[in-house]
Amino acid sequence: MDRAQKQQLTATLHQDLADTVCVVITHQTGLSVADVTQLRRQMRSAGASYRVTKNRLVKRALEGTPFAALAPLFTGPTAIAFSRDPVAAAKAAVEYANRNTKLTIVGGGLSGQLLDQAGVKALAVLPSLDELRGRIIGLLNAPATKLAVLLQTPGGQLARVLAAHAEKDGPIKVVAETGVAAADAAAPEADAAEAGAAEAGAAEAGAAETEAVEGEAGEGGAAEAGAAEADGAA
Repeated sequence: MDRAQKQQLTATLHQDLADTVCVVITHQTGLSVADVTQLRRQMRSAGASYRVTKNRLVKRALEGTPFAALAPLFTGPTAIAFSRDPVAAAKAAVEYANRNTKLTIVGGGLSGQLLDQAGVKALAVLPSLDELRGRIIGLLNAPATKLAVLLQTPGGQLARVLAAHAEKDGPIKVVAETGVAAADAAAPEADAAEAGAAEAGAAEAGAAETEAVEGEAGEGGAAEAGAAEADGAA
């Protein structure tokens, strides 16, 4: 590799590191061409990239990027995984290292924050952005009837339903199932309200009928009294 090629490689790597969010530094010892090919495919599938590095060149490429402090970790047979997703590179690298001991996690960085080996492994178990988006979309696509019932449920009843389900199933599952539970909990109150309205209507109708009867009786009495006065006058 001549000087111009080294400069081009350094510039390309610098741009990649400046645009990325997550970097994982690995040691690869004894990985075959087939192993590296498989690892790169796995990285691409996860939304990350994998590159074998020359330590002197990568240290230059790190200058002026949020990951400049990672330079001391580049010793020995290093390679890097990087991604714009905060966890994709860590997840893919750790999953492969768990299956193939020829790849070792050294450390890494997240948005300029240094991570040791344990930090990279902790990052790897978090859900990726795509997984989080999928969960949110699933919640938003819940049947509209569940949402309507949830919105119509009285505040006190809704709070009790949420509390009960949180104790039983945890906060994530509560969101998905609250609509059904709220509908079940609100149904007895709705039935009672309808029955009360019906009884009130019947009472009002009875009162109106009584008033009508009394009115007719009063008119009849007044007519009889008028007739009696007419007879007396005659």
